[in-house]
Amino acid sequence: MRIRLRRVPLRRAPVLWAVALLTVLAFSISRLSASVHIFFRHAGIALTQPQIAAAHHDKNSVQHVPKIIHHIFHNWREPGNDALPPHWAETRKHCMELNPDFEFKLWTDNNSREFIETEYAWFLRTYDGYRYPVQRVDALKYFLMLHYGGIYLDLDNTCKVSLTPLLYYPAWVTDGARGALSNNILAARPHHPFWQLVTVSLARYDWKWPLPYVSVMYASGQWFLTAIWEQYHALLPRPAPGAGQDQNQNQDPARPQPHEHRLYRVLMDGRPGADEWVFFGWDGSGGTWNNWDNRLFWSIGQYPLLYLAGLLGVTVLLAWLVVRCVRRYQNGYSLLPSARPVSDAA
Repeated sequence: MRIRLRRVPLRRAPVLWAVALLTVLAFSISRLSASVHIFFRHAGIALTQPQIAAAHHDKNSVQHVPKIIHHIFHNWREPGNDALPPHWAETRKHCMELNPDFEFKLWTDNNSREFIETEYAWFLRTYDGYRYPVQRVDALKYFLMLHYGGIYLDLDNTCKVSLTPLLYYPAWVTDGARGALSNNILAARPHHPFWQLVTVSLARYDWKWPLPYVSVMYASGQWFLTAIWEQYHALLPRPAPGAGQDQNQNQDPARPQPHEHRLYRVLMDGRPGADEWVFFGWDGSGGTWNNWDNRLFWSIGQYPLLYLAGLLGVTVLLAWLVVRCVRRYQNGYSLLPSARPVSDAA
């Protein structure tokens, strides 16, 4: 008696879904892991705010940054209403009083887009195409640094004293000493090569990620800025041996540095025991761009190992599912139902 066997048909839908999810997950992990170094030690010259205040008394200091302070207010809730909320208007007024010899520029939706269209028309398509309004704010910051120079401040950052001592460093950002660099306070002389690299890189990083937080941070926000910061320093020639201290250590701002194009990190660590904030404060009113996944990424920052283990588990599970389905397709057989047995002689 001969038994007929038939191959069990592969259920394609689950396999295709598993392969698609595994592919997307693998691609996302590889793309983001390429920039994982941005969360660790940063290149450039770290300066504490007390160091900067003390160095201002050096008679040989040269001013690089023009006396301009930029603020940006794009009213996403009431488009067309350019009046600052009272608490931000008061914060800005106080900063003006402490810096009476500075020019203050307020950038709203309309004059921001006009600036991009007039001065950097090649970027207008990317600027208009950003999915989230905060991405236009981020990009605008960088173009303002490139074009005008000066100091940029988020509206929730306050001035505690005159910002004049900060004008003697050609380009700097702030560093909270807990991950990526910040883009809430920036400064530069006009047309600094770092900001040229930043602005021409924006379109290349304009990926539409499924999670809003990743889209904002990686396409234009702090992760993006930190990645370009590291790229910029990697392009610089290495200082000659013995030319100065290690670039990741605090240095005396009054001493000549090993390479004039290296950038400065103004430390703003808010943890107890950290160096004093001499120039800036924070009123706690930020976060207007927060999306549903901001809390998720905040918790990832608090428990990174736990989330890493979970991500690894999901990846292994998907890989196991794909392998199981493929093996079942290759080796699976079942009895073919028949009304009459088939004899060997047939």
